[in-house]
Amino acid sequence: MSAAKIIDGKSFAADLRGRVAHVVGGLKDDPGLTPGLAVVLVGDDPASRVYVKNKGLQTVEVGMASFEHRLAADTPESDLLAVIKNLNTDATVHGILVQLPLPDHINENKVLSAINPDKDVDGFHLLNVGRLWTGGESLVPCTPYGCLMMLKNQLGDLTGKRALILGRSNIVGKPMAALLLQESCTVSIAHSRTVDLPDRCREADILVAAVGRPLMVQGDWIKPGATVIDVGINRIAAPERGAGKTRLVGDVDFASAAEVAGAITPVPGGVGPMTIACLLRNTVVAACRQAGVDQPGL
Repeated sequence: MSAAKIIDGKSFAADLRGRVAHVVGGLKDDPGLTPGLAVVLVGDDPASRVYVKNKGLQTVEVGMASFEHRLAADTPESDLLAVIKNLNTDATVHGILVQLPLPDHINENKVLSAINPDKDVDGFHLLNVGRLWTGGESLVPCTPYGCLMMLKNQLGDLTGKRALILGRSNIVGKPMAALLLQESCTVSIAHSRTVDLPDRCREADILVAAVGRPLMVQGDWIKPGATVIDVGINRIAAPERGAGKTRLVGDVDFASAAEVAGAITPVPGGVGPMTIACLLRNTVVAACRQAGVDQPGL
């Protein structure tokens, strides 16, 4: 039996969705505001299709309006930009999300930059990135914000904690670092090319693994009692389940890490469920800001 406390992302996300639904109900009663989320999917990638479907279902479940725009894989970039332009001016749409990745012929940066930053519920627009790093009012990327919520729930005040972010992506690593700096942590960013990486990990009270390498972080990399947030979602072969079978694992070797850590997120069932829950939360926050009403404590 593992020594670490298991941080239950499914339960935490369900609680957050419940709070979002409560706030949405109040907004619909007074001032008559129904937050709306528009998701744009280009192409027919199976994983993206399932993800978009789940987003739509959860949006409706919490009482918000869901708008889905599904475009063919060969849709011209100009047509996608026209859809975004219309959503930017649609008063019933408070949040816009373009599902990534996009087909190769479409410039991802150009598309993300075309979204109204006040409706950018993914938090990827350069204005929101700049606001986050300078302490301004921004919409924050969903996955790192979900990680932060779980860390604060587990540890309370994060002031003075030594945090190491393993991964430097614009989607998780960099915004996670910015969020933890705002919480007065001492933050380091490491990656697969960091010299003496296991030693650097052992110094951290908080370790956030988001490097995209299955089972990379071993138990002896972890400081005893540290809190480990595993953002990785990797599918590997599972011959013990039968020929051709696979299983999901994180960037952390859960079995060995759980013997050392004080608390740890599992994969699946840890960070993953928080991403959509935080997307719903961001949409409500965006709707309140656009309507000029008090922002909810979510």
